Amino acid sequence: MADDLSSMYHVCGQVKWFDPVKGFGFVVADEGGPDILLHVNVLRNFGQSSVADGAGIEVVTHRTERGVQAVEIVSITPPERDDTPVLTDFAELDQDVLHNAPLEPARVKWFDKGKGFGFANVFGRSEDVFLHIEVLRQSGLSDLQPGEALAMRVIDGKRGRMAAEVMAWELAISLNT
Repeated sequence: MADDLSSMYHVCGQVKWFDPVKGFGFVVADEGGPDILLHVNVLRNFGQSSVADGAGIEVVTHRTERGVQAVEIVSITPPERDDTPVLTDFAELDQDVLHNAPLEPARVKWFDKGKGFGFANVFGRSEDVFLHIEVLRQSGLSDLQPGEALAMRVIDGKRGRMAAEVMAWELAISLNT
């Protein structure tokens, strides 16, 4: 990174794509211009290991000889979606009940993006909580790593406890302060 901090800019845009395996992705600025490199370390510094394509993002950028790159994430918002329930398990539930369920602290036990699901454990409880990839996507995430801290709204579904909403730990903390 260049030493000239005068080339730092606040930019709002959308995640074009992000690949946690490759360790990077790109952001498209709302006002146009070149794609902005988003490195996984910048995302981790924000407290997330992934971000969904189409998520809204506000970043601080820096222009280098190789192009524009994000150096800090200010905020991430989930991609726009309609009010249709993400899973059929949620269709019969009162949406107010879903949105008003308490946020519970949890850690990812494992998640397999290829299979489209995984499990987490809520702090202080032994049972597993099912995590579906569509719930992650609606929450602005695309993948999870074992041990990753989350906040979740958990419901009792037809097949057991399942996450109805997932948030990166840092986002949940910022919403509660």
